[in-house]
Amino acid sequence: MKLLFWKDKIMRLNKYLSDAGVCSRREADRLTEAGEITVNGKRAETGMQVESGDVVVVKGKTVVPEEKKVYLAFNKPRGIVCTAEKREKNNVIDYLSYPVRIYPVGRLDKDSEGLLLMTNDGAIVNGIMRARNRHEKEYQVEVNKEITPEFLKKMASGVPILDTVTRPCRIRKTGERSFTIILTQGLNRQIRRMCEALGYRVTKLKRVRIMNVHLKDLKTGEYRPLTEKELAELKKQIIHPEIIKEVADEIKIVYTPFHGTGNVPVRRILSELGFKHVYVVPEQELPDPDFTTLEYPNPEDPKAF
Repeated sequence: MKLLFWKDKIMRLNKYLSDAGVCSRREADRLTEAGEITVNGKRAETGMQVESGDVVVVKGKTVVPEEKKVYLAFNKPRGIVCTAEKREKNNVIDYLSYPVRIYPVGRLDKDSEGLLLMTNDGAIVNGIMRARNRHEKEYQVEVNKEITPEFLKKMASGVPILDTVTRPCRIRKTGERSFTIILTQGLNRQIRRMCEALGYRVTKLKRVRIMNVHLKDLKTGEYRPLTEKELAELKKQIIHPEIIKEVADEIKIVYTPFHGTGNVPVRRILSELGFKHVYVVPEQELPDPDFTTLEYPNPEDPKAF
């Protein structure tokens, strides 16, 4: 299903601060409760909304939103930690020393290497990190002993770790002690724990793909901006029906070219989620997919559709 969103210029204060690169949403709520944020000279309240033109001050400093969004593919070396915590001397933020405040999308443990996405776009982070979206991540793995058919079968069907059973996944043997695996979830040190549960030890782990973004020939320790094609496809993949409820307060109207998913009408699903306006239109009449910048037709005007 292809979904396109029309957004109001009004947004929650915590999202505004997150998008502006000031802090996380949770930290914004904490600062609000502590009385360290004002909006137009008045003390901010948790859950309040701000709009274009509002003056937001955090700890005495006026917030200047980061207008340009940054999207990087980074080949993380082993030993670098995916955290912004300054007390960690090998944190990824200091390692990159990028001129704009960016943060990692998810984690890649200290002993692993490979593809890590970096951005200052909170919406992209939230969309990718929602585990139920089942976004694919591909890894090249080496272990300490010969791989057997039984090992491959158990890895593919699911392994009991961390009080759960891992989702079925795709796995392919690439050498006597190496394999490629594609996961759709991101449990803590998942591949290492899966292997350990089956009597194996990972000796090398490298992530080579996140969804449609591939590591390719990017050298260790280097980064590159995502291409326009990569970014467009990435946005399309994270706009998923399952996340609508969680971001409903940021969405005004949903456009979809389909009348239903399976046997359940989209119109009824969205109505139950609290959307007042749902329009079903032919795909060729959909607005441009760059939903972050477009101004859509007035939904109150029937002629616009």
